[in-house]
Amino acid sequence: MKSLEELKKLREESIKNIEMRNTDKDIRVVVGMATCGISAGARPVLTTLVEEVAKRNLKNVQVVQTGCIGMCTLEPIVEVYSADREKVTYVHVDPEKAKRIVSEHLANNNVVVEYTIGSAEKQ
Repeated sequence: MKSLEELKKLREESIKNIEMRNTDKDIRVVVGMATCGISAGARPVLTTLVEEVAKRNLKNVQVVQTGCIGMCTLEPIVEVYSADREKVTYVHVDPEKAKRIVSEHLANNNVVVEYTIGSAEKQ
């Protein structure tokens, strides 16, 4: 830390990250972070989701991680839970797909169908 301003900025970023884990949110985004998920690239996906949600100031979205989701061949997996909709499971997610999921699904309530488990099973 070189200045009080840097410390304030770091504090604000930390508060945003903590707030993102608040359980009183309308939308919960869960990233599979078991060994299989991490080895498939889930860590950069989680980081991208957190950064994009913060960048867009989506205060109604909670981003969390979980252990094994049970479909190792489809990792990295991201599940989106909304109170008013069925769970959406995204598979083979990478950071670019994560950005699109945030911009289309989380920000505009439009599921990115081609990234979902149903679409993957048809291929």
